Amino acid sequence: MKIQQSAEDYLETILMLSYRKPMIRSIDVVNELGYSKPSVSVAMKNLRENGYISMDHEGYITLEPSGRKIAEMIYERHTLLTKLLVALDVPREVAVEDACRIEHVISPQSFEAIKEFAAAHLAKLEKANRTDEPEK
Repeated sequence: MKIQQSAEDYLETILMLSYRKPMIRSIDVVNELGYSKPSVSVAMKNLRENGYISMDHEGYITLEPSGRKIAEMIYERHTLLTKLLVALDVPREVAVEDACRIEHVISPQSFEAIKEFAAAHLAKLEKANRTDEPEK
């Protein structure tokens, strides 16, 4: 079953929050994304009903294996695409926004090709960008 982009964004956000905080609640997602409490509440309900997250009686959120798998996939795409775009001299803010759009629509085959390209060339691109800066 294809998961909606908004659900992928929520799962990625929960994953990123889990790297910074040991326990996550819906209010943390509200604060991170700037969405309304009711919107996040509905999204959490949908994610829970689809088995992507669980919530305990105190409202703490845990990614279930299926949700974690999706979140890690989206996070990997976002991170690598951002790095690659920045290495290509795209301003960081634009690179982050573009990576967020691309991460949801790119095919697994295309992303694997980008990963292979990045593994072979990203360090060279980053080094070239550092050495291309004009001397002062």
